[in-house]
Amino acid sequence: MKLEIQSPFDMHLHLRDGEILRDVVNYTSSQFCGAVVMPNLNPPITSVKLALEYKTRILNSSKYDFSPFVSLYLTEELDKEELQKAKDNGLFMLKLYPKGATTGSENGVKEILSDKVLEILEVAENLGFILSIHGETNGFVLDREFEFLPIFESLAKTFPKLKIIFEHLSDRRSIELVERYDNLYATLTLHHMLLSLDDVLGGMLNPHYFCKPILKTPKDKETLLNIALNAHDKFSFGSDSAPHLISKKECNNGAAGIFSAPILLPKLAEVFEKHDSLENLEKFVSLNATKIYNLNRSNRKITLIKQELKVSKIYNDIVPLFAGDSMSWSLEQ
Repeated sequence: MKLEIQSPFDMHLHLRDGEILRDVVNYTSSQFCGAVVMPNLNPPITSVKLALEYKTRILNSSKYDFSPFVSLYLTEELDKEELQKAKDNGLFMLKLYPKGATTGSENGVKEILSDKVLEILEVAENLGFILSIHGETNGFVLDREFEFLPIFESLAKTFPKLKIIFEHLSDRRSIELVERYDNLYATLTLHHMLLSLDDVLGGMLNPHYFCKPILKTPKDKETLLNIALNAHDKFSFGSDSAPHLISKKECNNGAAGIFSAPILLPKLAEVFEKHDSLENLEKFVSLNATKIYNLNRSNRKITLIKQELKVSKIYNDIVPLFAGDSMSWSLEQ
């Protein structure tokens, strides 16, 4: 049995830089035709020059036909001239990190609704940018996303022509807000629709399943999975695959992030087949993204075959999601 998916996209991806970039990029580019690449490097991608240089490094590291949509890291120093330059160079994504909310957010925005930030977003709206947001406060860990909802609502009302992406939505209480506003959309990760906090803390502590936003309750997991299985028009797939070396995960200050890139499409096919929803998979990983982000679908098709895939326990000193497990679909070589 074979399954062809035309032009799948990963709309939230971390590739890091340097040796890690070269080690991980082809796990994504072998399965996806394009991806929105996050800018929280060290130093962050805060200018057009840095974004274009990073894009070149990604393309030079990929063995496959692949389009990296590099995001610009939103800081208060961003101005109209730089935003116009970005648009002129084919960049269309801004990423807003609340300061201190997650990995690489040290340079993020402290006061999101400040006059300066709102001024930047007004320019972004007029130029047709898309704004993606890591939507969490610094409050109680299980409520951080929920506490951030008023900021999403304020921005959606203030900038009705600005497309705003609720990144890696993880709390079922957030869904109603996305559905309420025409300019609000969201991405869903594989791990948030298949795992819960029990997978991190229910038995032995598993640092490789520690991520931000944190995995939530079984009810949240089930609700998000149903959104994906039905390929809800306002949600697209964004893996938030985030590689960290073992030394950065298995330590006193373990880094947040789950590395899922090697197994994404095979696992999605397995899950959608299990729930009799294979006919919706292409919409979830391709068609929804093209509509939400105004992308052109490529002619490239990714073929999956009904053949067992044994997930390696480690890839280049990085432990993947479902390490050591088997799944029923594989990429056709």
